[in-house]
Formats: sequence, structure tokens, C-alpha cells
Amino acid sequence: MDIAYIPSPSTGVLELGPVPLRGYAFCILAGLFTALWIVDRRWVARGGKKGTTWDIAVWAVPFGLAGGRLYHVITDYQLYFGEGRDWVDAFKIWEGGLGIWGAVAMGALGAWIGCRRRGIALPPYADAVAPGLAIAQAIGRWGNWFNQELYGRPTDLPWGLRIDPAYRPDATPELATYHPTFLYESLWCLGVAALVFWADRRFRLGHGRAFALYVAAYTAGRGWIEYMRVDEAHHILGLRLNLWTSILVFTAAVVYMIVSARLRPGRESVVEPEPPSSAKAGSEGRKGGKPDAEGTADTDPATAADGDGAAGSGEAKPSDGAADGKPSGGAADRTAEAPGTTADTAASDAGGE
Repeated sequence: MDIAYIPSPSTGVLELGPVPLRGYAFCILAGLFTALWIVDRRWVARGGKKGTTWDIAVWAVPFGLAGGRLYHVITDYQLYFGEGRDWVDAFKIWEGGLGIWGAVAMGALGAWIGCRRRGIALPPYADAVAPGLAIAQAIGRWGNWFNQELYGRPTDLPWGLRIDPAYRPDATPELATYHPTFLYESLWCLGVAALVFWADRRFRLGHGRAFALYVAAYTAGRGWIEYMRVDEAHHILGLRLNLWTSILVFTAAVVYMIVSARLRPGRESVVEPEPPSSAKAGSEGRKGGKPDAEGTADTDPATAADGDGAAGSGEAKPSDGAADGKPSGGAADRTAEAPGTTADTAASDAGGE
């Protein structure tokens, strides 16, 4: 008889009138919103604008969810296709089944699209995302607890997870308690987030290295957790597919950190460039034929050399004194000074960017 164990919920769905609140979906959404709140604060702290995170999330989140589900369906296709299976179940994401590798890969693609639309480089944004993503995973893993899935081998430890008979493996239907691998991974992800927070502050990680550290640390833990799981999975050379994926991704993350640190040390000084407002204002002033801030006409040197430049009009017009056979002093002075003032204006515009 088991004296101590972690109980499983009696149901994974809470009925709120006509609306069913599924524990799995609630955990995923709670993790997403928590991560976005953290990312927004980190992005602003790095010099970005408040709200940019949410604009990019419009692209990253749907791509990530679609990628996570697609990876799960592809790697566990036997659950949805074949004799006795209904392929429609592949779309029932609320019943569980999101692959982190597909979620990160497709989510990164969506984030890249969002960053590109805002004129932002992806690596600094990924660095801001890293610890928040780990915390989102820590929260989201509790969805597996509601669904009584993805647990480990049988155990009689006090923190063993009690599984109802309907959800137990066919090989051990008489055993009630199993390793709570969802809890192990949740705690590991919190540790990964703490590591990234600390390393990012201590070493001022930049150019995507904070994200690479998250990937390396997460996959290191996912490797031994994956080894404990007993749910059905594809095997290659005796190892589960996700274990091989962890090894490859871990290696790639470590290599990226080493190469990036050598090629681009330090951290980005600017993560979200300001729009060229000064240059834009100067352009609008020239279109309107108005003098610049110093009161000089923005006349092109070539135009001035041809004698076509006049103050603010684009056409040379004779002054009132032209009838006396004398050149207009104002126009002549401005023509003579045009090359110098244009260079000053250009230098001023460049400095404003």
C-alpha cells in the first residue's frame, strides 16, 4: 500500500456552464501570458519599446502552436493514422500533444517575421525571450498532470504520481504510482530560467547567446527526463527519437555560443533603432521649400552651380532690383553659400539618426 504519493486530478475538464475549461489548455495559456509579460519587461530593459513584444507575439505564438502540434503529429503519427484511428483527432490540440522542438522552430520563424516587420534583428529579441520561454514550459508541463500523460517508470518513492487504471501502461496495469516526469521537467525549466537570468546579468550575453544557453540547458535536462519516460515513442539505435533530438540540439547550441562569442563579443548597444525622424523632417522641409533650422535654404550644390537654385522655390526669380541691372544680393549670397550649407545640413541629418 502506498503511504505517500502525488494524486492525479479526477478530471481534466472544469465545466463553467456551457464552456468547458480544460486544464491542459489553461496551463498552456497561463504559461504564454506569463512569458510575454516577462519578455516585455526584459525587452524594455534592453532599450526596446514597450508593446513591441506583443506585436511580435501576434506572429510567434500561432506559428509556435502550429509547429508544436505538427511535430507531435509527425513523430507520433501512429496515434492518429491507421486502422482504428481517426485522423480528425490530430486537430484536437486541447487533448494534449505539443512538441517543444516544433514549437520553438516554428515560433522562431514567426518571431523572425514579426521582427522583420518592425526592423528588429532576431538574436537580441531571442535573448529577451529565453528565460520567459523556460518559465512558460514550466507552467505548461502541468497540463500533462491534468491529462495523466507523459509520466515515467513505476516507483514507490513518496513523490510518485498516482495514475488511474485507465491511463496506466499496458505492461504494468497493476502498478499505481510512477515517476512524475512532468514535475521533474517543470522544476528543471525553472532552474534553466534562473540560470539564464543570472548568466545574462553576470556576463551581459548578447547576439543570441542567452537563447543558446537556454536551449543547451533545457536539452541537457530533457535528455535524462526523456530516458525515464515509458509512453510510446519511436526509437533509433535503442534511444527515443526525442533523446536524439536533444543531443543534436544541445550540440548545435553549444557550438553557436562558442562561435558567436568569438565573432561578436559583447552585447548589442541598440536593439530597436529609432525611426530616422530627423532625416524625415528634413526631407519634408525640403519638399515644402522651407529653410532649415539655421535659416539657410537647402539648395543642391549642382543646382546652385547652374544658377537655378533660389531660396525655397526651386526656380531662380529676379528680385525687385533686377530692373536696375543689379543682381539680387540675397539670391547671390545664398547661391554662393549653398554647397557649404548643404554639407552642414547633411551632417546634421546624419547625426540625428
